[in-house]
Amino acid sequence: MRHGDFFLWPLLFLRLAVFSVYNALEKSEKEDKGSVMMKFMVSALFLVSCVCVFGQKPEAEKSDQLAPRELFNGKDLTGWHVDVPAADNEAKVEPSFIVRDGNLVSLGNPRGHLITDEVFKDYRLSVKYRFAGKPGNCGVLVHSSTPRALYKMFPASIEVQMQSGQAGDFWCIDEDIAVPNMEERRPRQKNQKWGGKKGDARYIMNLTDDSEKPVGEWNVLVVEAVGDEIKVWVNGDLVNHGTKATVTEGQIALQAEGSEVEFQKISLSPVGKNGEKE
Repeated sequence: MRHGDFFLWPLLFLRLAVFSVYNALEKSEKEDKGSVMMKFMVSALFLVSCVCVFGQKPEAEKSDQLAPRELFNGKDLTGWHVDVPAADNEAKVEPSFIVRDGNLVSLGNPRGHLITDEVFKDYRLSVKYRFAGKPGNCGVLVHSSTPRALYKMFPASIEVQMQSGQAGDFWCIDEDIAVPNMEERRPRQKNQKWGGKKGDARYIMNLTDDSEKPVGEWNVLVVEAVGDEIKVWVNGDLVNHGTKATVTEGQIALQAEGSEVEFQKISLSPVGKNGEKE
């Protein structure tokens, strides 16, 4: 039975009840009409309560909606597509992203991005990753849209940096976001403006220096993007909080940026405007 069908049966019963009561009022000479009306009101209240109860979604269905969604299935790259500029002019190019031993692996080269097929907004993204061999560079791009918007490589987005020692920094790519203490945390040269275009001051430092684990150990990066705000945690530490983002929805992208990095888990949970999971 469809969810909307739950509303139909109580309403049909209510119509039948009204019809029956009015028949009773016309035919009954012995029973007090006030008593009949009282019975009708009780019946009506009961049926209205049925509408409320049956109109609610089953608890199992609610629980399914609350469960985090796995963007990486542990087997293949279903739900993602690759954008690697080097592949435009080469018939055969080595893959930048593979699945190995149950992990999604960015091999670093050729450089490019692995991008979700879907667009998301108002969510909490959890990424479990590590640089297995040596310190390296990578990033998670949120609110991604136009491909190759900057330097014919990077899609328009807000990058959450994963580079060793700088996890949680922001890079503005054809978009922009603001943080407190802009002069201190977003260095710029004389006459340079803050922004996301070529030549702008695009880099925003995070709030901590020691939130990452040693190379070879797993880190958990959490990005909460709700409305025009983006918050970032690294291993439980709040490391960045930006507001007034110029974009509030888009795809999610992972980088191939010269270093091998492994992703064990990538999950997403919808979040309401009050910061609570929906």
